[in-house]
Amino acid sequence: QVRLVESGGGLVQAGGSLRLSCAASGSIFGISVMGWFRQAPGNQRELVATVDSGGSTNYAESVKGRFTISRDNAKTTVSLQMNSLKPEDTAVYYCMCRRLGLNYWGQGTQVTVSS
Repeated sequence: QVRLVESGGGLVQAGGSLRLSCAASGSIFGISVMGWFRQAPGNQRELVATVDSGGSTNYAESVKGRFTISRDNAKTTVSLQMNSLKPEDTAVYYCMCRRLGLNYWGQGTQVTVSS
Protein backbone atom coordinates (compact mmCIF):
# COMPACT_ATOMS: atom_id res chain seq x y z
CA GLN A 1 0.00 0.00 0.00
CA VAL A 2 2.90 2.37 0.71
CA ARG A 3 6.16 2.52 -1.18
CA LEU A 4 9.19 4.09 0.50
CA VAL A 5 12.38 5.12 -1.27
CA GLU A 6 15.44 6.28 0.66
CA SER A 7 18.25 8.47 -0.57
CA GLY A 8 21.24 10.35 0.79
CA GLY A 9 23.41 7.60 2.20
CA GLY A 10 27.12 7.52 1.63
CA LEU A 11 30.56 7.72 3.16
CA VAL A 12 31.49 10.47 5.59
CA GLN A 13 34.31 11.17 8.01
CA ALA A 14 33.69 11.01 11.73
CA GLY A 15 32.34 14.33 12.92
CA GLY A 16 30.75 15.03 9.57
CA SER A 17 27.14 15.19 8.49
CA LEU A 18 24.72 13.46 6.17
CA ARG A 19 21.09 14.04 5.35
CA LEU A 20 18.84 11.12 4.51
CA SER A 21 15.50 11.50 2.78
CA CYS A 22 12.60 9.13 2.34
CA ALA A 23 9.76 9.68 -0.10
CA ALA A 24 6.45 7.91 0.41
CA SER A 25 4.05 7.11 -2.39
CA GLY A 26 0.95 5.03 -2.90
CA SER A 27 -1.63 4.98 -0.13
CA ILE A 28 -0.21 7.98 1.67
CA PHE A 29 -3.33 9.20 3.43
CA GLY A 30 -3.61 7.76 6.91
CA ILE A 31 0.08 7.45 7.71
CA SER A 32 0.44 8.03 11.42
CA VAL A 33 4.18 7.64 11.95
CA MET A 34 7.26 7.87 9.79
CA GLY A 35 10.77 7.23 10.91
CA TRP A 36 14.16 5.70 10.54
CA PHE A 37 15.66 2.46 11.76
CA ARG A 38 19.15 1.12 11.25
CA GLN A 39 20.88 -2.22 11.23
CA ALA A 40 24.62 -2.73 11.57
CA PRO A 41 26.30 -6.03 10.71
CA GLY A 42 25.65 -8.58 13.42
CA ASN A 43 23.10 -6.37 15.16
CA GLN A 44 19.34 -6.23 15.37
CA ARG A 45 17.47 -3.50 13.58
CA GLU A 46 17.01 -0.60 15.99
CA LEU A 47 14.90 2.50 16.11
CA VAL A 48 16.71 5.74 15.33
CA ALA A 49 14.00 8.39 15.21
CA THR A 50 10.30 8.80 14.48
CA VAL A 51 7.88 11.63 13.83
CA ASP A 52 4.12 11.25 14.11
CA SER A 53 1.28 12.96 12.28
CA GLY A 54 1.17 15.74 14.86
CA GLY A 55 4.85 16.48 14.53
CA SER A 56 5.99 14.87 17.76
CA THR A 57 9.42 13.29 17.54
CA ASN A 58 11.33 10.72 19.48
CA TYR A 59 14.93 9.57 19.25
CA ALA A 60 17.12 6.75 20.34
CA GLU A 61 19.30 7.82 23.23
CA SER A 62 22.41 7.14 21.17
CA VAL A 63 21.49 9.77 18.56
CA LYS A 64 19.66 12.34 20.65
CA GLY A 65 21.22 15.75 20.22
CA ARG A 66 23.00 14.74 17.02
CA PHE A 67 20.20 13.65 14.68
CA THR A 68 17.07 15.55 13.72
CA ILE A 69 14.04 14.04 12.02
CA SER A 70 11.59 16.16 10.07
CA ARG A 71 8.72 15.92 7.60
CA ASP A 72 7.94 18.17 4.68
CA ASN A 73 4.77 20.24 4.37
CA ALA A 74 3.00 17.56 2.37
CA LYS A 75 3.84 14.94 5.02
CA THR A 76 5.07 12.60 2.31
CA THR A 77 8.79 12.97 2.82
CA VAL A 78 10.75 12.37 5.99
CA SER A 79 14.35 13.46 6.42
CA LEU A 80 17.04 12.61 8.92
CA GLN A 81 19.75 15.19 9.45
CA MET A 82 22.73 13.43 10.98
CA ASN A 83 25.43 15.57 12.54
CA SER A 84 28.53 14.74 14.55
CA LEU A 85 28.57 11.30 13.02
CA LYS A 86 30.46 8.52 14.74
CA PRO A 87 31.83 5.25 13.35
CA GLU A 88 29.23 3.41 15.43
CA ASP A 89 26.54 5.11 13.34
CA THR A 90 27.63 2.96 10.41
CA ALA A 91 24.65 0.88 9.34
CA VAL A 92 22.01 0.37 6.72
CA TYR A 93 19.31 2.92 7.42
CA TYR A 94 15.72 1.98 6.67
CA CYS A 95 12.79 4.30 6.26
CA MET A 96 9.58 3.18 7.95
CA CYS A 97 6.01 4.32 8.00
CA ARG A 98 3.00 3.10 9.89
CA ARG A 99 -0.44 3.22 8.32
CA LEU A 100 -3.62 1.63 9.62
CA GLY A 101 -1.71 -0.51 12.05
CA LEU A 102 0.79 -1.86 9.54
CA ASN A 103 4.46 -1.05 9.11
CA TYR A 104 6.04 -0.46 5.71
CA TRP A 105 9.74 -0.43 4.96
CA GLY A 106 12.09 0.99 2.38
CA GLN A 107 14.95 -0.96 0.88
CA GLY A 108 17.59 0.77 2.98
CA THR A 109 20.53 3.05 2.30
CA GLN A 110 24.09 2.49 3.49
CA VAL A 111 25.71 5.01 5.80
CA THR A 112 29.40 4.52 6.49
CA VAL A 113 31.30 6.71 8.93
CA SER A 114 35.08 6.44 8.84
CA SER A 115 37.36 7.26 11.74
